Amino acid sequence: MDSMNLTVELPEQALASVFALTGHVLQPLSLTLEQLRSYDSMLAAPFDLRCFTTNRYIRRVGRYRGVSLTALIKQACLRNDSPGDFKRMVFVAAAQDGYAVTFSWHELFNTPVGESALIAYECDGEPLSAEDGAPILFSGADIMAAPRHVKRLKRIDVQLLRPL
Repeated sequence: MDSMNLTVELPEQALASVFALTGHVLQPLSLTLEQLRSYDSMLAAPFDLRCFTTNRYIRRVGRYRGVSLTALIKQACLRNDSPGDFKRMVFVAAAQDGYAVTFSWHELFNTPVGESALIAYECDGEPLSAEDGAPILFSGADIMAAPRHVKRLKRIDVQLLRPL
């Protein structure tokens, strides 16, 4: 057996529970669910999850506990190579299955949206696992929660829009 060619494959559940914050930042982050649980937490109010296009009731979602999205972004330190670059930044959040949603810097740092956007690791006092869809991105200030309710969050990539 050639020990130099051995590879260790992580179980899919382990890979699914890793979240990364990458892109136009000085200190990219890669965090497991356990690491997310070590941060200061915030709570979201329970809500009804409804289809955005039909308003069909999907299910009741309990009280999420998680880490403030803006706190994680601040920890990663946005690159501001030119004055005002931060105002042209967008945050693209992608799930394991490719589903993606966006936030703008203005939404997160200049409106109530940022005060209630979180990466959830617990619901109604019970830890969420990868099988439950954790980590989950949730934007508590949205009128309709479903479009930015992202289960199995894989990555948030910070992108700088160029001027038109």
